[in-house]
Amino acid sequence: MLANSQGRLQDRRPLSVIDIGSNSIRLVVYEGLARSPTVLFNEKMLAGLGRGIVSTGKLDPEAVTRAMEEFRRFRSLSEQAGAEQMYVLATAAAREAVNGPDFIQRAEDVLGTPVRVLSGRQEAYYSALGVISGFHPADGVAGDLGGGSLELVDVAGDTVGDGIPLPLGGLRLQDMAKNSLAQARKIARRELAKATLLEANKGRTFYAVGGTWRNLARLHMEMTNYPLGVMHHYTLETEGVMPFLRQVAKGEVEKVKGIEGVSKNRRSLLPYGALVLHDIINSMQPSRIVVSALGVREGFLYSLLEEEDRKADPLLSAAGELARLRSRSLSHAKELVEWTGLAFRTFGIDETVDEARYRQAACLLADIGWRAHPEYRGKQSLNIIAHAAFIGVDHPGRAFLALTSAYRHDGIVHDTVAPEIKKLATPRYLERARVLAGLMRGVYLLTAAMPGGMPRLKWEGRGDGSLALIIPADLAGLYGERPAGRLSQLGKILDRKLVLAVEGR
Repeated sequence: MLANSQGRLQDRRPLSVIDIGSNSIRLVVYEGLARSPTVLFNEKMLAGLGRGIVSTGKLDPEAVTRAMEEFRRFRSLSEQAGAEQMYVLATAAAREAVNGPDFIQRAEDVLGTPVRVLSGRQEAYYSALGVISGFHPADGVAGDLGGGSLELVDVAGDTVGDGIPLPLGGLRLQDMAKNSLAQARKIARRELAKATLLEANKGRTFYAVGGTWRNLARLHMEMTNYPLGVMHHYTLETEGVMPFLRQVAKGEVEKVKGIEGVSKNRRSLLPYGALVLHDIINSMQPSRIVVSALGVREGFLYSLLEEEDRKADPLLSAAGELARLRSRSLSHAKELVEWTGLAFRTFGIDETVDEARYRQAACLLADIGWRAHPEYRGKQSLNIIAHAAFIGVDHPGRAFLALTSAYRHDGIVHDTVAPEIKKLATPRYLERARVLAGLMRGVYLLTAAMPGGMPRLKWEGRGDGSLALIIPADLAGLYGERPAGRLSQLGKILDRKLVLAVEGR
């Protein structure tokens, strides 16, 4: 077998997960078991196993046949990708259908491995763990809308609280209502009235999980011309989203602006997802709706991690991995984390917990564009970071990370960098991105992006009120007009005189 390319982490052992849902079946091959898992390969088919299950009590026979053919392909793909372990999870349709046990037996024969048929409680638990793993920290109610069921569960930090499964999956609701949206509304309201969990958690965040809700969010992005096509942590304000949900719930989705951005085979379930979310909002009155790209699969993988690995920061883990793969020196990036933290304290810049996390991540990512042509390093770095598969970061934070790297390469004075991405950042983030980038622009000229020298660069107050960055005497040759000029430029942003000096001079 050929060795892994250097674009992959050499200490990871690939594994795969097959998720057998009521509507879709998906294979995901991961680079390895990690706090922030990276996808090597991803493929799905919309089998529709649960279509008609309410009226027949059985899995759709045509869908079963198609699924078995796909299982053969998925097994071969998993082996081709070098997965050393394959986990197979089955949810609502497979556990509830009369012919479910026969289907599972056939699937196990084809896949050559046991299928874990999750109970409603287990499905809710793993979905909640997926949300917990993707946010730092999660705090609210997670709702996972699949084809067969809706799982609602309380999440707070690393704790999974009370939960309830409801028969409101898109396919099931469509089947129960006999394709009548008016009837579906009555069913949804009746079932959601049982979910006292919603009313008990008024004002908290609602985390929307599942393909139907992700496609609703995609449609909302298209409709509003949102500048960043990243689904995870996309946030919908409660009051503002209600007219949109009512419009989609009418069933005329083909008339909704931006529908071209949603695949045709997903559109039929959008009205059902919209009316369920609409009534959840009415019951819970959440402060906001946040989309989670992580669910049962990721929650299951999270459950396999050692306790110490679970506690790791997912954003910093992913940023560190990207630095290992693409920067000139991971050690230098780690030194930059410590050195900029000291500089911020010296400048009197306070940081919230998230601001400190984002600064650290920005430092780890500061050098990932070095192989590009100098004129394009800023743009390339910004695009990689803005669209990376990061978790544990909201969209304003993501904008901060991307802009910091762009300013680090393109300069902190000219204000023409990525106007669309800038719209996502708060004024405070914009200012801090420039300050952090200014520090990077100065210190990279004194270290040549190599470790060892940065920890020796110290800040020292001067009698004239200026602040000097002191170069050790044995490194005096590093002094120059360019790094001195960049410090002076940063000082203008800070409204403070910054100078470069050599120890003893």
